[in-house]
Amino acid sequence: MISGPLPISSAPSPDDILAALGQAAFVWDVATDTIVWTDQAAAIFRDVPAAALATGAGLSALIEPHRTVRTEALSQAIAAREAGAAPDQGGCYRIEYGIRGSTADTVLWIEETGYCLGATGETLRVQGIVRINNERHAREEQLLKLSQHDPVTGALNRANLLIALAEAIEESSRFRSSFVFMLVGIDHLARINDAFGFDVADEVIAEIAKRIGVRLRGGDVMGRFSGNKFGLILKNCSVDEANVAAERFLQVIRSDVILTRSGPVSVTASIGAIAVPRYARTNDEAINRAQEALEMAKRRRNGSSAMWRPNVEREAQRRVNIRVTDEIVTALNERRIVVAFEPVVHAGSRHPAFYECLVRMRQEDGEVLLAPDVVPVAEKLGLIRLVDHRVLELVMAELSASPHVQLSLNISPDTTMDSDWWSSIESMMRAHPGVAERMIVEITETVAIQDLDDVRGFVTRVKNFGGRIAIDDFGAGYTSFRNLRKLGVDIVKIDGAFVQNIARSADDRAFVQTMIDLSRRLGIKTVAEWVQDEISADLLRDWGCDYIQGKLIGLAAPERPWLDDTAAPRPAMG
Repeated sequence: MISGPLPISSAPSPDDILAALGQAAFVWDVATDTIVWTDQAAAIFRDVPAAALATGAGLSALIEPHRTVRTEALSQAIAAREAGAAPDQGGCYRIEYGIRGSTADTVLWIEETGYCLGATGETLRVQGIVRINNERHAREEQLLKLSQHDPVTGALNRANLLIALAEAIEESSRFRSSFVFMLVGIDHLARINDAFGFDVADEVIAEIAKRIGVRLRGGDVMGRFSGNKFGLILKNCSVDEANVAAERFLQVIRSDVILTRSGPVSVTASIGAIAVPRYARTNDEAINRAQEALEMAKRRRNGSSAMWRPNVEREAQRRVNIRVTDEIVTALNERRIVVAFEPVVHAGSRHPAFYECLVRMRQEDGEVLLAPDVVPVAEKLGLIRLVDHRVLELVMAELSASPHVQLSLNISPDTTMDSDWWSSIESMMRAHPGVAERMIVEITETVAIQDLDDVRGFVTRVKNFGGRIAIDDFGAGYTSFRNLRKLGVDIVKIDGAFVQNIARSADDRAFVQTMIDLSRRLGIKTVAEWVQDEISADLLRDWGCDYIQGKLIGLAAPERPWLDDTAAPRPAMG
């Protein structure tokens, strides 16, 4: 065995070094445009005639995708040298380009590094080396593709879809052309997720993308807009052509079941589309209006399409929404969201048991908007959680200031799962011990029947604080009493729509009396809403209803009646 370094018999030649590195060197005489190569060039440019490599112009003619890449790099290197760049930077360049000997050949990717030599103000020659760069180019292309495309479908990702949309809008403006932007929404994808799992849902999404893709024309663009939506840019497309295209897409999606690892899945999709720039001149306008059209299609029926068109009433409503949104946010910031207090009394003694806190919004002109004017709009515009937060603050302040009063507050469906609301109530409970026992949280029956497990968790958290839960508007959603027992609610508030006519309607009397009786058997207290007259109040008392509220007792008002000792509420659960 020979140990130690091998003896070097002689210094390696430059040609041997270049050959070992897979590189070739060249000298380019700029004045004559002649290029002289080392012998290794033949191994690199295998299918390229030597004559084509003999001049700068000949080499440029073979370059893809931009033939001027070498001359542009040379100009920049010369400019850097003349500008006094550092010696290790001035005059140097590094570029990558593709070479194709003929149209039948595959592209050979070359990395070229060179240095400009010559007197100040002129370049006499360029010296450099080249090497094959196919593998590195492929890796970079793959990374670029991954950064631009959705991994599940291979379509553009959302960011690059929006870039393509902006470019299409700019192009349509410059060349006075038009296109159609479509949103394709997979119907009930959440059900597929629940039934089969996310992996199968991804298979469905990928197959739908494939089916749409084969129906697109050259120049059209597809991207994944969101989890269940694709965005399509159909270039040079009229409204009539878009309607035909939409039906073509819908038909190919629903025509055959999608075969997945869990078996066949039947899928439909809906489409909303808008003509651009006719009805949209920005990305936001195109996207929002395509979304509106998609919602219109879904309301009509799943598996249909709709084109966005101007609508005077819709535009007027949008302007109203913008104005009301601003009014609600301003009212929140200026502390003009307040509460009014409606008494809930013992059915027998008529002594106050607790007060329901109802939201009010004082407008700048002094007019006061009631809960029915504020809550539905706030829910529609996504502001209800902010309103609920403010009401919680007000209720907690009242409970802290008056240690004998008991109050209830209503919260919206969105707020029941709002982590910020829970954080607020937890911090307030810690800051004001003993307050929770005097607070009742009211949720509607609609919320209670949406997801029993989620609602049960909400009820448990409230009761762990020491608070109580009331189901509001009970009877409107037909919640079973079995579910009431599972939820563990404390109070049922019978929907006033059934209560207000019990003096005149035998059906309503039977319905209300049955609910009171069943609630009592389950140990749940009852409140009858919308009590209008003494006859109704007497009936409710005789049937065993625990509490009543409504016009007969007194409607909501901003005054705090519990500040009068004679109106102090009696325990609501006694």
